[in-house]
Amino acid sequence: MYSVPARCPVCNGGLQIREVVCESCGTQLRGQFSASTCRYCGLDAEQRQFLEVFLRCRGVYNCVERELNISYPTVKARLESLLQALGLSAVGEEKAEEMDVQERRKAILDALERGDITAEEAAEELRRLQQEV
Repeated sequence: MYSVPARCPVCNGGLQIREVVCESCGTQLRGQFSASTCRYCGLDAEQRQFLEVFLRCRGVYNCVERELNISYPTVKARLESLLQALGLSAVGEEKAEEMDVQERRKAILDALERGDITAEEAAEELRRLQQEV
């Protein structure tokens, strides 16, 4: 079964659903229904994939980097694009940057503690993180 498109594939205009049918009993309802039942339904496939990975990684940027094989700046750009698509505003930029650095530092140290990376790899990632700041 296909998901309901949120935008017209021809002109990018909003879509309106005029009929819904019960899968179980076949009851039909006619009227004017919104094509987008939630703010997440209007995301494109790439945004939905990013959101899923971001949530599975619990917002840890370096995990998202690894899962999607993308760079840190690309993670930031996709997150910003996702926030805009959802009509959400980010926490104050400075505070978000500070929180992000702390989260990335903690994620590196957690990966070291679990044995996912070596001490040398952790040191290199921490140096790179410091250079970005």
